[in-house]
Amino acid sequence: MKYEAITTSTLVEPPLDIDARKRLKQQLRQAERWNRSKAFLLVVPLLLFVGITFVMPIIEMLHRSVYDPLVADSLPRTVAALKQWDRQQLPEEAIYAVLAEELVSLQEQHELSKVAGRLNSEYSGMRSLLSKSARRLSRKDTITRLIDTGSVRTAMIDIDQRWSDIAPWAAIKNLSSRYTLSYYLAALDMRYDENGEISAQPEQRQIYKTLLLKTFAISALITALCLILGYPLAHLLATLPESRSNLLMIMVLLPFWTSLLVRTTSWIVLLQTEGVINDVLIHLGLISERLRMIHNMFGTVIAMTHILLPFMVLPLYSVMKNISPSYMRAARSLGAKPGYAFIHIYLPQTLPGIGAGAILTFILSIGFYITPALVGGRSGQMISNFIAYHMQTSLNWGLAAALGGILLAMVLLLYSVYNRLVGINNLKVG
Repeated sequence: MKYEAITTSTLVEPPLDIDARKRLKQQLRQAERWNRSKAFLLVVPLLLFVGITFVMPIIEMLHRSVYDPLVADSLPRTVAALKQWDRQQLPEEAIYAVLAEELVSLQEQHELSKVAGRLNSEYSGMRSLLSKSARRLSRKDTITRLIDTGSVRTAMIDIDQRWSDIAPWAAIKNLSSRYTLSYYLAALDMRYDENGEISAQPEQRQIYKTLLLKTFAISALITALCLILGYPLAHLLATLPESRSNLLMIMVLLPFWTSLLVRTTSWIVLLQTEGVINDVLIHLGLISERLRMIHNMFGTVIAMTHILLPFMVLPLYSVMKNISPSYMRAARSLGAKPGYAFIHIYLPQTLPGIGAGAILTFILSIGFYITPALVGGRSGQMISNFIAYHMQTSLNWGLAAALGGILLAMVLLLYSVYNRLVGINNLKVG
């Protein structure tokens, strides 16, 4: 049988010319661009959803926390006239006349209460001062007569002696800009003083700084309690046989299937003065007088710890489940005592779960609203309750946005610290 000789040249394809290589590379780039475009189009709905429901509200909140056009729009002539005022002495007669005319105009348009309320937050008593002055100046063409005689300043001081003070005028000038940091200063118990300098609020008006520190302290305490209670529970779930572990995991997840309001109401039933816990303690003879465990800080901490405990257990469990028991057995076989082996071998491997559970629990706790409002009462409330108050009752959305912006900044700071110490790539949440 004869075989034809096959030379090497018949097996090797001829090399492509330069133009063919360029066309091939171009086709490959086009194919890659098309694949990336298809992948991007698939996630466009998700990006739109996240942008509309999450990113845009945050941007709007941050914008509202620094945007305050009410005084500039309501008193434009007064604001323009005060630009050259040096804050060293009372304004000139012409500025008094301009303000008097604008106050009367706002009174007739029923818009005075808005600007008066905003100025009152900057200078206490401004609401009554503006309302009283506008009411007195609007009688029988008083403004025209006073302007003609050049006695507007004297008349306004006669109406209220506070017009002879620089403070009301400084308050108007401090809020004359459309963009201001006054909301953030108020959220930190600070303000612009009569000279336009940043100073502390009067002691009787300082509430937010203490409330912020209280919120972070409560959140840290709840996070610590969840870690103390959740760590042994997660270890038990990770080491038990799968059949028993699954049953206990159902018990851990059971609160997620119950409404937050229902769980909070249940704690009210348990903790109230005539509640179940007090009845049991009295029946057992452990106490002689009923304990006050609700509408205070104790009730807030207990209820929130119970509600947030699963958020600590799940990240810990996901990490512990992947730790081989052979590490502990090897340490014991080498002579290490159980406590030493746990601290030096097992505990360091669970740090990603501890970090993830701690940051998740802490962030959730600083924004809690329903539980502190129902269980904590007045003394157990947190900063989120005051944010809701300014949004719903006082309608001071700028201050509410500033308080929310401070919380957001603290969360981002906490996130950066976690990323530096543990690494966001090690985040495991179950």
